[in-house]
Amino acid sequence: MTSKILGGETDRVDGPAKVTGRAQYASDHNMPGMAYGYVVLSTIGRGRIREMDTEAALRAPGVAAVYTPFSTFKLYAPLPGYPENFSPLQDRTVRYRGQIIALVMAESFEQARDAAALVVTHYDSEDPNVSLAAGSPGISAPGRPGAPPARSTLLAPGVKSLDEALAASKVTVEATFPQAAQHHVAMEPHATVAVWRDGHLTAYTGSQFPARHAVSLATQLGVAAERVRVICPYVGGGFGSRVICWSEAPLAAAAALELERPVKLVLTREQVFTVVGHRGALTQTVRLGALADGTLNAVSHESDAAMPVVGGWPSRPADDISAVLYKTPNLAIDQRVVPLDISPTWAMRAPNEAPGAFAVETAMDELAVALNIDPLELRLRNYATVVPGTTHPWSSKHLRECYEVGAKRFGWSKRRARPRSRTEGQWLIGTGMATAIYPAGRGPASARIRFHDDGTVTVASATSDLGTGSTTALAVLTADALGIPVRRITPLLGDTALPPGAAAAGSSATGSTTPAIQSAAQAAIKALVDTATTHPDSPFRGKEPDEVRYRNGFLSTHSNDAISFATLLKVTQTSGVEAVGSSEARTDNGSYAYHGFGAHFCEVRVNRYTGEPRVNRFTTVVDVGQVVNAKTTRSQIIGGVIFGIGHALLETNPIEATGRLASSNLGDYLVPVNADIPDLDVHWLNHPDTIYTPQGARGVGELGTVGSAAAVGNAVYNATGIRIRELPITLDKLLD
Repeated sequence: MTSKILGGETDRVDGPAKVTGRAQYASDHNMPGMAYGYVVLSTIGRGRIREMDTEAALRAPGVAAVYTPFSTFKLYAPLPGYPENFSPLQDRTVRYRGQIIALVMAESFEQARDAAALVVTHYDSEDPNVSLAAGSPGISAPGRPGAPPARSTLLAPGVKSLDEALAASKVTVEATFPQAAQHHVAMEPHATVAVWRDGHLTAYTGSQFPARHAVSLATQLGVAAERVRVICPYVGGGFGSRVICWSEAPLAAAAALELERPVKLVLTREQVFTVVGHRGALTQTVRLGALADGTLNAVSHESDAAMPVVGGWPSRPADDISAVLYKTPNLAIDQRVVPLDISPTWAMRAPNEAPGAFAVETAMDELAVALNIDPLELRLRNYATVVPGTTHPWSSKHLRECYEVGAKRFGWSKRRARPRSRTEGQWLIGTGMATAIYPAGRGPASARIRFHDDGTVTVASATSDLGTGSTTALAVLTADALGIPVRRITPLLGDTALPPGAAAAGSSATGSTTPAIQSAAQAAIKALVDTATTHPDSPFRGKEPDEVRYRNGFLSTHSNDAISFATLLKVTQTSGVEAVGSSEARTDNGSYAYHGFGAHFCEVRVNRYTGEPRVNRFTTVVDVGQVVNAKTTRSQIIGGVIFGIGHALLETNPIEATGRLASSNLGDYLVPVNADIPDLDVHWLNHPDTIYTPQGARGVGELGTVGSAAAVGNAVYNATGIRIRELPITLDKLLD
């Protein structure tokens, strides 16, 4: 039977709390006797701290303590594989500009901030290595669990090299795509409120993965993981920046332990730019070779990515784009990293896929121009039904339908192929398109469902909601599983005291949590039936469990009238019945590939006199399996596309020779605002992926970001005839 809840237009369950200000984010928590922290950052790019003068700071009003490498508490090394391979304030080495080198504690934020300005630091400075170009080509990128080698070659029989395959191609395209650092700039700055009671730590902080956050904190503090609780029911954005635990959290916790009082540590907007990671600078070179009919004969994708000496996210853009997107008999991938003295890089919404798609999808547009083939037709001629080099089909793939539906909704057939052939007054008008693809991951998750005697149900899981709609998804999935209205469901999440939840990362939270909720619902219904058949006051006492039927909140048998679960619990004087259900990470024998897909179509206008680029229209169609909630799905697709438009036209943070990131504030680091974004036309197909999960729901959060920047860039070329390969596409690059 088709669900009447899944895919419907359900309002956000947490919406009223957010719009009325009742939702408490990390820094909204205030405790009696609380101290406030303010961090001091290094002003050199590499070297060593010779001395620090903290006397004036210690004498400043309200100051409780000043912690530096010369006078500090003990923090242990972070978990292996975490971005930073050191803990703050444990030595005098300066590894990058913007590193935390001191922590000032005071009775108010303002007092801590003012005292921090009085700390004087003397360095033995060295010239940092910060140039990606100077360090290229780099060394082979480090591996990730389950990822293919960073360097690999797939050749057709009889072909000796990728260069040979390119030489045999009728048309070739080669292009290089540099990209500077980009930043998450979530609305909520990173913050932690740390409270110790009876040897146990409670940390109120924003996290996309509360369980991992707690383990990381315990590791750096040197305490057992069960002594750390992380609470984050509301998270003001993350985009990857809150997947792991950054330095402000262990600093706040250690200071709270030292001072024996609660501590609040909130990073300023400028501090967030260096302390919590960013999408690293990246240079990619793509070479494509095609036959006369447009079918690809060879694909080469090389990249050099910034890799901080202190650790970070090793960008591997070809793994999730060139290796899986288009069919080709010859494929070569070489993904390298360049060690640099910069702040840690980290995963940012579609971390490999967004930059990788910009390079590949721009190169595909260039190939279409060289072949005089429609860009959409070129992609259809290279449509992959199995992963290149394998016999593995996708669990579900309807990308061809995304192309068809998107083209019709956008009016792609009216496109003019010749650049600068369409004008409106002083504006040049152009259109472009690109493909989106994103892996469908699935991790372990647990959920607890409890029936209450007032007719309501709670569902609890220690996942988190950073604005993606997880709170509402939990309610919708539970309502669907139990057959009762969403209004009677209370979701609980963002607390490590709850059953272990999925990470809100990699667009995998919904896909991971859905089967756990189904399992919990079945177990809770069984527990309810057990109560019905065994409790002495139950009207179903003595019945066999298989005689009692649960349906839409009611229990019945052939000989008994239906009663609600609330009535059953009241007559048996049982306040509630609950059960926990779990699901494992997806395991298979490699028979299938799992991805979400999409197609972007964009129209831009470029002022012929000033070079100003603007987006006129944008259509995106995605294939993400079963949609859980139409409202939040629409919001996620729109948000992803806006992310891509920001990358295409606005966002960049170049690094200076000193190691200073030049645009580390919201005055200089530009992100899209309402005036930059037109009405976006987004649509999704309805093809549940029941191989991925029985319910068929895949993730959607990052898919819209993949390829959307390329669609904008390709439209700019169609409008102007100018091909921009280095983001962002700013007006100075379009003045010819």
